[in-house]
Amino acid sequence: MTDCERLDMTWGSSASSGYCSQSDSEHELEQFYTARTSLRKTKRRKEEDEPVDCRKQELSLSEIQQKVKEYNAQVNSNLFMVLNRDGSYTGFIKVQFKLARPVSLPPPRSTSSSSSSSGRDGGCQEDKALKHRTSFYLPRDTVKHLHISSSTRAREVIKALLKKFTVVDNPAKFSLFERSERQNQVYLRKLADDEHPLFLRLCAGPNEKVLSLVLKENETGEVNWDAFSFPELQNFLRILKREEEDHVRQIVRRYALARDKMKEALKNFSTPG
Repeated sequence: MTDCERLDMTWGSSASSGYCSQSDSEHELEQFYTARTSLRKTKRRKEEDEPVDCRKQELSLSEIQQKVKEYNAQVNSNLFMVLNRDGSYTGFIKVQFKLARPVSLPPPRSTSSSSSSSGRDGGCQEDKALKHRTSFYLPRDTVKHLHISSSTRAREVIKALLKKFTVVDNPAKFSLFERSERQNQVYLRKLADDEHPLFLRLCAGPNEKVLSLVLKENETGEVNWDAFSFPELQNFLRILKREEEDHVRQIVRRYALARDKMKEALKNFSTPG
């Protein structure tokens, strides 16, 4: 049994069901320096601010024991870490969803006995299911707690999160990010597929400002589109078209409102006699 299959997942501050529109005003500061600092100063400052922690080194068994003890002493809930005799450990991580695009859910299961079919008919039914997916926005405040082990990798966490929400999108579309706050700046770092999120949580401690985990989409250029099926690509194109139309409507509405205000101002404008 793989680590991913051993995941024991519990609801966090759970996502509300239904649809959610994205707010244009919700933008996060994702920069490493301000416009006032020069590039030379920025590089030097970044090196000085770079934290030195256990994430860059291997920990011995005694060091892990000490870290687990210190971590549990700071926890104000029952989300403790448990150390095993072999030096591995289990614990909880909290992942916040910050998805800008809608996700796809499978169509409702048919009550007919179609599941017994196989071969060519089964492949045809799978294509039909992909075409009839339901797309919707996950609320921006969606949070999930996962109970994982120290050997669980970032890619397994992503797959588990999507499975829990029955999201059928390819996991390659998403990445897990490490988010931290230092000196009124927000830093985001994309986790490699083979990194261990629980190890990062242990090293940083339970403080969410020091480190939190965020699930986001990959940049368009980072997605391997050849890995998707034809119905999936068609579904992406439909979503992009819908977003483009919504964006155009917002722009037209904004300019129409500005035009009406200017016309109203012209009507109230009194010419000198």
